[in-house]
Amino acid sequence: MNRDDVFASRILLVDDEDANLRLLEDLLAREGFHQVVATTDPTRVADLVRAFSPDLVLLDLKMPEMDGYAVLEALGRTLDPRDFLPVIVLTADPSRSARHRALGLGAKDYLTKPFDPFEVALRVWNALETRLLFKELRALLPEHAAPPRWTGG
Repeated sequence: MNRDDVFASRILLVDDEDANLRLLEDLLAREGFHQVVATTDPTRVADLVRAFSPDLVLLDLKMPEMDGYAVLEALGRTLDPRDFLPVIVLTADPSRSARHRALGLGAKDYLTKPFDPFEVALRVWNALETRLLFKELRALLPEHAAPPRWTGG
């Protein structure tokens, strides 16, 4: 894996506010990420994940119709359990209960708005490196074997 592999990653942005999506798109473009798809409609996430095959999802929690928790639950039901798709939650909710719930539903990181653009860039980079290393490991394993899962111990 090299830097070009990370920059070639696909990123899906989900936020009901156009202004937040533009801000994230600009931030990611400045950092060198250009394969970015954004949606204000959380009900489209499952279809976009199937069609776009993102390497990372940046997800807001508070959205109408379908909140970020419901998106995380849906992803948990539809993704291959042998795969690893990191989700970083970007939300205005700083509460411990929201953070615990999102992380418990499968989010891999949690950032509160207003966020520090440099920190977002670093966490995006770290999540994408982990995703790419996972894909390299999976390519080395027999087809039906799942890589060992970390149990938090």
